[in-house]
Amino acid sequence: MTEPTEQTGYAVQYPDEAGYPDGIGTLSQDQAVLIDEVIDDPHAPAFDFYVVNDEKTGIYEAIVGDTEIAGLPYNVAGDDRLVLLATSVFPEYRRQGIATELIRRVLDDVRTQGKTVTIMCPIVRTFIEHNPAYADLIDPEHPGPTTGSHQS
Repeated sequence: MTEPTEQTGYAVQYPDEAGYPDGIGTLSQDQAVLIDEVIDDPHAPAFDFYVVNDEKTGIYEAIVGDTEIAGLPYNVAGDDRLVLLATSVFPEYRRQGIATELIRRVLDDVRTQGKTVTIMCPIVRTFIEHNPAYADLIDPEHPGPTTGSHQS
C-alpha cells in the first residue's frame, strides 16, 4: 500500500503503533482522503470487487480481477476479537467508495463470526461514527483510541 505523505488539520489522538508517521497521531493526507470518502459516502463503489480474508497474513484484501486495490490489516486478539489496524486504498482507486465498502464488508464479516473489534484505524472509527448500526461491534473493554478535539 502507499506510504503516508503530508499532514492535515484533522485532530486526533492515536498512539504511534497505529502507524502514524509523526508519532503523535496526526492523520496523513492519504488517511484524510479516505476519511472524507467515508463521511461523504453517497454511492456504491465504482468498481465491483470482492473481499478476501487472508488469515495467514492478517489482512482483508479488496480485489478486482487479479489486482489488490485496497486492504485492511488486523491482528487477532483472542478467540473473539480483531484489532483493525489501518485501511489503505491505492491512489487510483480512492474517492470511489472502495474504503467505505471494504470497511462495511469487513465489519459484516466480523459480525457473522460473532466477534468484536478494537479500532486502531481512524478511517474505521469514522465509518462507525457515521454508521452507528456497527457500534455494537466495538469491544467495550478494548475499544481502541478515540478521536480528540485538540491537535498536538
